[in-house]
Amino acid sequence: MLLAEGLVKSYRAPTGEAIPVLGGVDLAVASGEFVVVVGASGSGKSTLLNLLGLLEDPDGGAVAYGGDRVSGLGRNAAARARGRFVGFVFQSFLLLPALTALDNVLLAARYGGRAGPDTRRRALRLLDELGVGHRRDHVPAQLSGGEQQRVAFCRAVLNEPPLLLADEPTGNLDDVNGRVILDALRDRARAGSAVVVVSHRPETLAGASAVYRIHGGALV
Repeated sequence: MLLAEGLVKSYRAPTGEAIPVLGGVDLAVASGEFVVVVGASGSGKSTLLNLLGLLEDPDGGAVAYGGDRVSGLGRNAAARARGRFVGFVFQSFLLLPALTALDNVLLAARYGGRAGPDTRRRALRLLDELGVGHRRDHVPAQLSGGEQQRVAFCRAVLNEPPLLLADEPTGNLDDVNGRVILDALRDRARAGSAVVVVSHRPETLAGASAVYRIHGGALV
């Protein structure tokens, strides 16, 4: 489902010096796999996830979804590919503060051109499954961190993406809410999605199909 070959990425320091982050990363993830990438802070975990999700362009290498190359696309084409293939779960939730929980979930359908009565019913069902259906009309400021991440998860999976990318999804959560999100991610893998999680928390590793450590710009 996901194939990355030779991903290279560096950033420019204020002095103009190039700071290498990734030095040729290869990664293949099949549908139904739950893959975890671990590493120290600053090792490039989030950068790798951004490249896999087309949020940034690599300096070299390529990314393919389902056998079709998607790296190097223009902005609009990349956005269409993300909308079709990818769901994101971020550590900081990234909910829009003026929208209710339900409307935040429905954003995924609006961006993907899939809004409609059936989508609304699916959004409500997801919120109920994650235990926040009773909070559907509340804005993020009225929700706890755990509730916000559950809403963000519902948004990520609303369009049933074949690829789910999670960046430290339990980093801002207590143990109870962290388990809820990890269990939901594992359920998505069992349902057939390819799931990639970057995390430093050991409980993430349970049930993983494969675990990689990122070190020195490479995956081990």
